Amino acid sequence: MNSRVSATRVLMSLLGLFALAAGLVALSGCSMQSAGADWQPAEGPLMTRWAKKVSPGAAHREYPRPQMVRSKWLNLNGLWQYAIRPRAAERPSPFDGSILVPFPAESALSGVMKRVGEDNRLWYRRTFKLPDNWRDQRTLLHFEAVDWETVVWVNGHQVGVHRGGYDPFTFDITDALTDAKQQEIALAVWDPTDAGGQPRGKQVNKPHRIWYTPTTGIWQTVWLEAVNKAHIESVKIIPDLDGKRVLVTVDGSGAAYSCTVSAEVKVPGAWFKKIEATGRTEEQISIPIEQPRLWSPDSPFLYDLKLTLTDAEGRKVDTVKSYFGMRKVSLCEDQAGINRICLNDEPLFQFGPLDQGFWPDGLYAAPTDSALKYDIEMLKKLGCNMMRKHVKIEPRRFYYWCDKLGLLVWQDMPNGDNKSQADKKQFEKELQRMVDAHFNNPSIIMWVPFNEGWGQYDTERAVGWLKRYNPRRLVNNASGWEDKGVGDVHDVHSYPEPKAPKNEQNRAAVLGEFGGLGLPVEGHTWQEKENWGYRKYETREKLTETYLDLLEQMRPLIAEGLSAAVYTQTTDVEVEVNGLMTYDRAMVKMDADKVTEANKSLYEAMR
Repeated sequence: MNSRVSATRVLMSLLGLFALAAGLVALSGCSMQSAGADWQPAEGPLMTRWAKKVSPGAAHREYPRPQMVRSKWLNLNGLWQYAIRPRAAERPSPFDGSILVPFPAESALSGVMKRVGEDNRLWYRRTFKLPDNWRDQRTLLHFEAVDWETVVWVNGHQVGVHRGGYDPFTFDITDALTDAKQQEIALAVWDPTDAGGQPRGKQVNKPHRIWYTPTTGIWQTVWLEAVNKAHIESVKIIPDLDGKRVLVTVDGSGAAYSCTVSAEVKVPGAWFKKIEATGRTEEQISIPIEQPRLWSPDSPFLYDLKLTLTDAEGRKVDTVKSYFGMRKVSLCEDQAGINRICLNDEPLFQFGPLDQGFWPDGLYAAPTDSALKYDIEMLKKLGCNMMRKHVKIEPRRFYYWCDKLGLLVWQDMPNGDNKSQADKKQFEKELQRMVDAHFNNPSIIMWVPFNEGWGQYDTERAVGWLKRYNPRRLVNNASGWEDKGVGDVHDVHSYPEPKAPKNEQNRAAVLGEFGGLGLPVEGHTWQEKENWGYRKYETREKLTETYLDLLEQMRPLIAEGLSAAVYTQTTDVEVEVNGLMTYDRAMVKMDADKVTEANKSLYEAMR
C-alpha cells in the first residue's frame, strides 16, 4: 500500500468520526435517519479539502432556489436508505444501507461509491416529520436534479414520474400525506448513461480521456415547501435597458388566477426608497428603473425584488423574494466596423475557461456550497470575466454565485445521441427546461445547444426557437466543427494554438476552445500514471511559459476581430490533466501572478 492511500484511509477514518457526531443531531424539523452513525465517505482516489466539512448534518443546507425564496421550507438532504436492484425488480426489502444525499451513488461522498449501470435501478427511502403549522397548506416536494428517470412514491402512493437529469422538478404531495407522525418518501431511479440516447454530457460507462465517471440518482438538493392553494409558481424577469425598466411576469397556481401581484424593487443608494408596481398573474408588469445601475463583471450589482400575491378578499397569500441585474447583451460594431459581443452596448472581450463542473469526491455534486463558489472566485482572481459551462447544467446556487461575483456564462446544453425521434423530443424538452430554470440569471449571456457535432441535428430550427423563446440572449449555433451559418457567433476550436474565424457581417467571431496544456502534479491526480492532456509538460515553469505564449499569439487575433476565447480548462478532471488548477483544487498549476497579468492584458487588445 503506498503512502498516499494510507493517508487517505486515515483521513476517511477521521471523517467518519465527525460524521458520527453530526449524525446524532436532527435538522430542519426532519426526522433523523437511524443509520447516521454508520455513514462515512468511501475511499475515493482523490478528495478535496472541503470533504472534511461534509456530514449527514451538513450536506448542502443552503436554500436551493435563490431567485424565488420563501420562508417555509425543509431541507431533506442527509442520510437516506438505498438499494441497487435489477431494473425489473420490485421495491427492495430490506435496503442495502445508507447513502448521503445529494451525492450520486458513484461518488465517494455518497458513502456508497458503486456503479449502478443501465440494467439496474437505484432505490431511495427516507421518512420525515411534517411540521404542525403546515397541515392547513399544500406541501410541495422539490428535487433540484436527479439523473435520469425518477419515479416517486409518498406513503406508498405514486406521486409522479420525471425524465431528465439536469432540471428541477416538483410534485404536490399533499393528498398523499397521512395523519401519522412520520411520512415516507421512496423513489426509484434508472439511468442508462451512454447506453441511452438522453442528454448526459460527458458521462460514460467506461471513462477515458475526455469522458468521465457517470452520475446516477439524486445529485442536487431535495426539499419540501409549504404554500397556500393560491401561490406563485414561477417568475420571469426581463431587464430592459433601452426602455429603462424591468419586466416581471408571475405565473401562479390555478387558484391564483384572480389574485393581484405587487412588485417591489429596492433602489440602490436609497435604502428606504422603493419602486412599486402592481398587476395580475400571467400579466407582464413594467417597473420603471429611471437611472439603472448596470450589472457587469466589474460591477455585478443586483437589485432586490419582492413579489406579493393578494387574493380577491385582500389577503396576502404568498410572498417570494428575488433579485435581478440590469444588463443587456447584444452584437454591435466597434470603431473599425467589426461585429463584437457587447455588454450594455459596449464591446467587451470575453475570456475564461471551459468548465466541466466535476469533483473528485462528489463527481457532478460539489462537496459544499463554498466549494461551488470557490471555482468562480478563483477564475475572477485569475483575471477571467467568463466561463463556458461545458455540456453540464449546474445547481441554481452556482449561477447565483456567478450573478453575485460577476462572471459571464456561456451555457451549453448537455449532449445526447439524438438519433431517434424519441431522443430528439427528450432533448428539446430538456433544452426548454434549461432555459426556463435559468431564465432570470444575468450572468448567463449565451446558449450553446450543440458542441462539436455531438448529437447535432436541425441546427437552424433549434437556433430559431431559442432566439424566439429568449430573444435577449445570444445563441451559439454550434461550438466547433459543425457551424451552420446561423446564430450570433461563429465558433471554432483549435488545439493548442489559438485561431479565429473570418469576420462576418451578422455574427461575431469567437474561439470556443483552445489550449489544453497538460501537467500532472504528483499527489493531486486521479491516478498516479497514464494521465492525459492535449499536450503534456513536466514543469510548472514550462507550462506557464507556453500558456503565456498562446495568449501572446491571441493578441493580434483580438485586434483583427476575435470577440472571445475559451481556454481548456478550469481544472483537471479524472485522467485529463489540462486544468488551470489540479482536480482537487489544491493549487493553480501555473504561476498565478503571471497568468493573471496576461489574462487581464487581453481586454486591452480590443481597445
